[in-house]
Amino acid sequence: MTTVLVIDDSPSEMAKFRDMLAKNNFQVLEATNGEQGCQMAAEHLPDVILMDVVMPEMNGFQATRKITRGKTTAHIPVIMISTKNQETDRVWGKRQGAKEYMNKPVDESGLVNMIRKVME
Repeated sequence: MTTVLVIDDSPSEMAKFRDMLAKNNFQVLEATNGEQGCQMAAEHLPDVILMDVVMPEMNGFQATRKITRGKTTAHIPVIMISTKNQETDRVWGKRQGAKEYMNKPVDESGLVNMIRKVME
């Protein structure tokens, strides 16, 4: 079973991701901020990470950079998912190491296809 770590500070967004992913047979791990997400990524080594951008303390760009440059976590594909839909945000996210960048709200089939794509 594919394990997906979702890093998002919004309880309502987390619930949406949890439901979508569980319905599609993904195991879901949850972190509510960037620092906790980095720790969980190193501890659990998930197959894919879904990363919100706007979070308190350590934002998604910072957390993505830390994960994608970490010795034990660099291989884990990160998909950034945000309401920030400027091209500059997309470019900056990829510069930090994200494989893909999706805009919220995401649809279930688009999310599942994106997860499968980054795992290839």
